[in-house]
Amino acid sequence: MAKSQWSFKTAVEVSAALRAKKVSAVELARDAIARIERHDGRINAICVRDFDRGLEAARAADAALARGEEKPLLGIPLTVKEAYNVAGLPTTWGIPAQKDFRPAEDALSIARVKDAGGVILGKTNVPFGLADSQSFNEIYGTTNNPYDLGRTPGGSSGGSSAALAAGYGPLSLGSDLGGSLRGPAFSCGVYAHKPTYGLVPLRGHAPPPLPPLPFDGDLVVIGPMTRSASDLSLLLDVIAGPDPLEAGKAYKVALPPARHCELKDFRVLVIDGDPVMPTNAIVRTEIDRLAANLGKAGVKVERGSPLLPDFAASARLFMRMMMSMIGASFAPEIYAGAQASAAKLAPEDISLAAERLRGIVLSHRDWVLGNGVRVRLKAQWREVFKSFDAVICPVMPTPAGRHDHSLPQEARRLNIDGRNHDYRDQLAWPGFATLPGLPATAIPIGFSPEKLPIGVQIVGPWLEDRTPLKLAELIEREFGGFIAPPMFDD
Repeated sequence: MAKSQWSFKTAVEVSAALRAKKVSAVELARDAIARIERHDGRINAICVRDFDRGLEAARAADAALARGEEKPLLGIPLTVKEAYNVAGLPTTWGIPAQKDFRPAEDALSIARVKDAGGVILGKTNVPFGLADSQSFNEIYGTTNNPYDLGRTPGGSSGGSSAALAAGYGPLSLGSDLGGSLRGPAFSCGVYAHKPTYGLVPLRGHAPPPLPPLPFDGDLVVIGPMTRSASDLSLLLDVIAGPDPLEAGKAYKVALPPARHCELKDFRVLVIDGDPVMPTNAIVRTEIDRLAANLGKAGVKVERGSPLLPDFAASARLFMRMMMSMIGASFAPEIYAGAQASAAKLAPEDISLAAERLRGIVLSHRDWVLGNGVRVRLKAQWREVFKSFDAVICPVMPTPAGRHDHSLPQEARRLNIDGRNHDYRDQLAWPGFATLPGLPATAIPIGFSPEKLPIGVQIVGPWLEDRTPLKLAELIEREFGGFIAPPMFDD
């Protein structure tokens, strides 16, 4: 079957074509479904198919278009991470004990997507409990990277990144704690945006079988994934805004506009690594090339600043706070084992692995003290953004790795320029933006010699999501962006 002209179009382009009657929503849905049926046997990105209801939604979208209705996602096919509740479909988080759980109602973000006219075709694969930088589980199997089937597409939104790269619709929804939006975007050469903490309500994105109630999971956000920078804003604007069940909550005001509209007006701090979590030579080379290109385009680029918070201290605090939140749901016997192991740690051991272990059993008193440090850290970041409009830094230290499902994860090793590092230490780079709750946009910037995607994250000021989003658009326009994987560019 020949490649459709619509397979790799952006959502903005598809929307314009729909309004101009150059294509129908049913044609777009059928095109994406055909690609899934043709290619997903090798990729395994779509773990739950919802084609019948998707086609029904597409027919309804065509009828609405014929009536002259205008909605931001009207007729656009998309996928969503398995972790979101979609009424009638399984929500398992890859946990075998929950394989039969089917929520009765949509997550709030899913309801907003449907209200905006989006055509949901299926759900994308995740790791067990969303707790890995790869995407595999006993229920749905392993998702492969479309650029190299022997490698991971990242996690935990790896199914979404693989689906986008393979042309299964221009939009997807993911979520992020330790880089679960940004890491997969990096690994599959697509775009993702981690919104400012609290900007997008989490209701209906919770471990099964918890009820869909409003909640704030510390550090956790949900957000858009796309193949084009401009599409990020389109989907973010649909899902953002306060939960109506929490009427008195903040963030009712519109996000401020981007600080600038032209590349030459931006002031950017570019960081390519840190001794606590080095990046390999390939990643550094691509970041250096981006910095040079930005400079040639008139951007004011600096490669270091004393204003930037200490990466090592931030990484250690992030690991503690992250595992404090995750560890609260551990089974009693696992928690007891962590207590015993943490008690044996030497006080001088400040490795990231030790901090993760301490975090599991962190007392409320120590959490409050840590949160106080985080408050001061946010103040430091505010000072950074008085001198800079954005900070560009790594997402992951190496291109997508080969599948490694060995357990425990702490026993895995990450090879960086010939030296082994703890596999889970790579979360330090996503955590740099996660800990202070800042918006961060992941963008592709090039490829490794093995033709694996490489990207960066653009970190912006608190609640100024439109600034990193605009910079991402300008970089894409000036230097290019997504390039389809050769083996699936058909």
